[in-house]
Formats: sequence, C-alpha cells, structure tokens
Amino acid sequence: MSSQLLCTFVSNVDYLEMIEKIKNTYEILFDKIFILQNVDNENELYLTYNIDSHNSINIIDKTILLHRKKETNSLYTINALNKLILQLNNNVKDQNFKIPWNNYKNCILLVNNEDFIKIETKIFDIVNFEIK
Repeated sequence: MSSQLLCTFVSNVDYLEMIEKIKNTYEILFDKIFILQNVDNENELYLTYNIDSHNSINIIDKTILLHRKKETNSLYTINALNKLILQLNNNVKDQNFKIPWNNYKNCILLVNNEDFIKIETKIFDIVNFEIK
C-alpha cells in the first residue's frame, strides 16, 4: 500500500459537505480527517487525510498533494520546500540544506504565483470514521 497525504481547501461554512464528498471519493487510510484552521483567518479550513494512492485517481477540486515533517507537524509542497531553501540559503538550491523545522511548526508551506506562503494552523477538529 502506498499512501498520499492530501489537503482540501474549504471554508468553515461548507466543510461538512466536503468531508462527505471526500469519504465518498477516496479510500481514507487511518480512519481520520484532520481539520486545520488558519490562525489568521478562521474562515479558512484545511482538510488533511491520507489516501491509498493505488486506488485513487480523481482529485477533488481545491485539493493538493502535501508532504509532512512529522516532528513539527509541518505540511508542505515540494515547490514550497524548494522556495524556502532558496530563501534561507542565499538563493542557493541545496538538497542537503538543513531546514530549521521548529520555525515552521504547525504550518502549511505553499507557493502561490512564485510567492512563498506560510500559513499557521491549529486543530479545528478531527473526524474519526471506519473505512467501509
């Protein structure tokens, strides 16, 4: 089994509908969807969940693939990671550069129009369910 961490962007108004859509679209691994909230904008929620990548082809709108640094609960895209390394390492791309992950604890790191974005998050809720 190969898993992928997905993140679906949603507002605090329609997140329950999106959770149902996610449950009906994917085989969710580990029986959980973590709902993170943007600390600076409480209307923005991020639904994070692991799927079995071998059985899932369709990607729901407003959903991206993320990676996670478990020790600091930092979520990031590869593009954001590369952009961060460039910022921290005097514009030098170095795959061995050591990122100070504690500076990005409980954050989602993204790139939007070439701009690096750091979103501080907090747990809004955790949805537990059984796989059908």
